[in-house]
Amino acid sequence: MSGPLPLLGLRVFVEVGRTGSVKGAATRLRVTSGAISQQIKQLELRLGLALCQRRNRELQLTAAGRRLLTDAGEAFARIEEAIEANQQNQAHRRGGLAVSTTHSFAASWLVPRLGRFTAIYPQIEVRLPTTQQLAPLGIGPGCADVAIRHGLGRWEGVDAVLLMQPNLIPVASPRLLADGLRLQQPDDCLNYPLLHDEAGQDWRLWLQALGAEYRDPRAARGTRFSDSTLLLKAAVAGQGLALLRDTYAAEDIAAGRLKVVINVNWPAEFAYYVVTSSGAARRNPRIAKFKEWLVEEAATDSLKVVDKP
Repeated sequence: MSGPLPLLGLRVFVEVGRTGSVKGAATRLRVTSGAISQQIKQLELRLGLALCQRRNRELQLTAAGRRLLTDAGEAFARIEEAIEANQQNQAHRRGGLAVSTTHSFAASWLVPRLGRFTAIYPQIEVRLPTTQQLAPLGIGPGCADVAIRHGLGRWEGVDAVLLMQPNLIPVASPRLLADGLRLQQPDDCLNYPLLHDEAGQDWRLWLQALGAEYRDPRAARGTRFSDSTLLLKAAVAGQGLALLRDTYAAEDIAAGRLKVVINVNWPAEFAYYVVTSSGAARRNPRIAKFKEWLVEEAATDSLKVVDKP
């Protein structure tokens, strides 16, 4: 069949099949019975098939009509379900705000402060889905209004605002370094086993920000840990090099259990960002208020460091 799909005729036909009569379909679609009959005739001419026949004043579908009703009926049912789900999602989101971030960032920084936002804006209901990946932004099922992520801030098609800059340092057990190769440049870290957080992106992003060989497959290899405490313990045990927040590793560095493996200036771009779809804050006051509150919270945070995801 060439040309555009006869969607109106198919829609009319599905209603005729569902109700079992032209009159019933006309009532549901709020048109005349004559308009229903005309659409069915045009659809039959377009398809070159007889879809309906009258017997003893009853409308019956032909074999071709029954097959088409099954397929077209299922298709329109899925469309109706999608529209209903979107309407329900919009109704739920009308007074709410979906904020996506990682579990560790939510637990260590955002959740302890979130009560201050709800106290200021009690009418805005915040939902907090957590995931390791950047959630889709925008309107629709599974989408977030705001995402908080760490990286280089180079995401296409979104607005990214700097939130805070954690100070991560590469550390390792002195025992691991004693008989190993010297570490003079960031690329030299690739000669050692690397330890990762659950997302497994920090080493690659750190190397990229410093202009080093971040595409090297070794940057993604190594054990991953879902908890910063486990990552720290693995580094102390000499299992590999780890990127840890400076204040978190300070005690073990002072005690000689860990050593900063290379002194480099921390890459300024490697930070936490508030990410929204392009122009969303201008269109949605709730998003604008939450972004403004986040930036103010980060600015007044005396520690300025958090458990990274």
